[in-house]
Amino acid sequence: MLALTVAFALGALVAGGVVFGMTRPDSIEQMADQIRAESALRDKTQIKTLTELARTTRDRLAPVLDGLDRAMPADGTAGPAVVTASDVETWRKAATAAVEGFADPPSGETATNVARSSLASAVRQIATTVDTYAAARDLTGVARTTAMGLAVRQRTDAFFTWSVGATALDAVNVDAGYGHQHVFLPTSSGEGELTPDTEPEGSHDS
Repeated sequence: MLALTVAFALGALVAGGVVFGMTRPDSIEQMADQIRAESALRDKTQIKTLTELARTTRDRLAPVLDGLDRAMPADGTAGPAVVTASDVETWRKAATAAVEGFADPPSGETATNVARSSLASAVRQIATTVDTYAAARDLTGVARTTAMGLAVRQRTDAFFTWSVGATALDAVNVDAGYGHQHVFLPTSSGEGELTPDTEPEGSHDS
């Protein structure tokens, strides 16, 4: 009877060891889980940093966009606002600083990269708009009108590209648990742009 009991106990231990050996995660799976966890944590940090950068950039570009809007109405003609060479130089400096803010981007998750790339592209387009406007100021007649129209189109494209990035940024913030973050550029036209949803800032989807 004792021998039978011992044999049963040994069998149970052996069987348990076999089951554990077959079901426990191997080192590769454990490593993969660790990498995924570290990547998710790193991405959450990047999302927060990117959102702060987007807000800072938006505030930096607001005077530039306001000046362009007053000096260069949507129809591409010269506006009533008086713009000096000093004004244009100030816009250029602000736009250049905004572009530099997105230099050397870190590599993150795909959705975060899409948001960052869209915002960075929009900022470069705004800088180009300022350059085109500056060049148009030195022209006259049809050439000036054509160049102004091109600058208006570049500005429109910049607004749209930023709205794509801002929408993507809002989505990754919600996924990361930060809630809605509506970092959109101030614009008077809104034509063809994606707009923020109606969820309150910082709220989470129900």
